[in-house]
Amino acid sequence: MEALEEQRGSAARTVSFVMVMTLVGKVLGLYRDRLLAVHYSVGPEASAFFTASRIPRVCCDAVFASAIAACFIPVFSEYLEKRGREAAFRFAGSFLTVMALLTGGLTALGMLCPGPLVALFADYADPSTTGLAVSLTRVMFPTVFFSGVAFCLVGVLQALDHFTAPALMSVVSNLVIICYFYTLDSRFGIFGLAAAYLLGWFLQGAIQLPPLGRLGCRLRPGLELGGEGMRKVFALMGPVMVSTWIQPITQAISSRFGSRLYDGGGVAAIEYASNLYLVIGGTFILSVTNVIFPRLSRLTAGGREGEFRQTLRQTAHVTLFFVLPMSVGLMVVARPLVSLVYGGQAFDGFAAGITATALTWMSLGMAGYAVQNVLSRAYFARQDGRGPLVAGVVSIGVNVALCTVLSGRFQVAGLAAATAVTSTVYALLLLAPLERRGEGILDRAMVLDLLKMLLCAAGMGLCAWAVLAGASAALPAGKAGELLAVGLCALGGVV
Repeated sequence: MEALEEQRGSAARTVSFVMVMTLVGKVLGLYRDRLLAVHYSVGPEASAFFTASRIPRVCCDAVFASAIAACFIPVFSEYLEKRGREAAFRFAGSFLTVMALLTGGLTALGMLCPGPLVALFADYADPSTTGLAVSLTRVMFPTVFFSGVAFCLVGVLQALDHFTAPALMSVVSNLVIICYFYTLDSRFGIFGLAAAYLLGWFLQGAIQLPPLGRLGCRLRPGLELGGEGMRKVFALMGPVMVSTWIQPITQAISSRFGSRLYDGGGVAAIEYASNLYLVIGGTFILSVTNVIFPRLSRLTAGGREGEFRQTLRQTAHVTLFFVLPMSVGLMVVARPLVSLVYGGQAFDGFAAGITATALTWMSLGMAGYAVQNVLSRAYFARQDGRGPLVAGVVSIGVNVALCTVLSGRFQVAGLAAATAVTSTVYALLLLAPLERRGEGILDRAMVLDLLKMLLCAAGMGLCAWAVLAGASAALPAGKAGELLAVGLCALGGVV
């Protein structure tokens, strides 16, 4: 009993640390985006930069990053459980070599042919914006190689229950970019910003090396493509790659449709809203899933199905308990929050309005985003890529259809609503097979608790809205008024 309590306490401390570091990284990322907003607003340079930065991120996220974590960690954990550290590290070295070669080849291809990629991701009316996006894409494409290597190293550390360095990744990279804005932006402009992003991604991988050394992990290059571990990874990687496309490809689709709105300003509005959305919701969601995934993988490898199902249900319950009020609160305070975070200098009332509209409608899908992240980890921990594969393909189709129908009439609100619906559809498609097999999260107690959560979240939203409506006229103008509006809404919601 004492050992169990100690284990729970250790897990709670780990989650708390990861959450705090993730929050710090997200806040720094938010401040980074504020600096970008006040310097470039939703103008052509900002739109071109967001397109150029999204292309390598989508290529990496869709093809490698999520697949690395989802395929590598379960197999590596199985090696640790059944074959020992030496065999596990040998497999990890071979996997890292293969990923470095693949990401290096993709980087070279992207740098040689950025034009078709930009044409795929954006449809700007202004040729100069398109040309700038092409040039910036060529500069930023090495992000694919740096992030591929970094995520491999993170996978090893997380499988070894070391979360400190992975949690610090975004802190380090965001500090580099923030320093650039204060020192060199006036001299080198948007191209210097692209180089600062590259440096940040390089450091994300570099900071993983010292803890790997302290843990005695020596990753030697190798190409054991015929080994059992590599065969398992490659067998999983195809379905997992497609199933993890949903988030990056949904954002890419929204970005393309957004490039047709407000003279291309829809790209920046969607990006600013998405980043703020991920700071509020993603901090908690990703902290929980990053910590719980290695545990689910070990439970599967050890054949402890009862503990696996109980862990999954508890994780989903706790996640929804926090996420539902976050979602409602974010919808209420979207306008003052966007003005507070991004407003000033080049980021005027029009930019704040379209960004707040995107954030409001995007927030409807936060519960779906949370559930899909939790449930997808359950599938991947069992080395099952088929369920997420089908759900991902269907969800991407739903997103394209909704964007096509809604963007013309409702503009940025339609794109954000399409994103929210897509997240919810993906979560339901993952949940349905688990429920049919009796392995899901919905039992009588969970349904009752979910209804209570929804009622409480709705009541909280009404309180926050009433506070905002009643206090708006009495609040001072400027940042002080915006800060008071957000603070009073948060206080009303808590009460």
